[in-house]
Amino acid sequence: MDDIRRTEADGLRATWRPFQDYLISIVAVHEESGATPIVSFGPEGFPDLAQARELLPEMNKLWDAVRHDFWTKLIPPQPRSRQWRWTRF
Repeated sequence: MDDIRRTEADGLRATWRPFQDYLISIVAVHEESGATPIVSFGPEGFPDLAQARELLPEMNKLWDAVRHDFWTKLIPPQPRSRQWRWTRF
């Protein structure tokens, strides 16, 4: 699998990857300090982020963090190139 990402929140770490038109595949969830997954999914059944929220609603903070990381990667913050100054006429 290429483009594997990891996001940590609320003591958990999600392993995920972006795919197709702005979708996220959840691969596994671990405790931040552990190597054994709390939950993992096979390649034929990776849930997208919405499905993961439905399956594991108690991990809502983690799903919010994954969504934030995904959109930050997709649309990175733009540097401020110009300072606007207001003048009165």
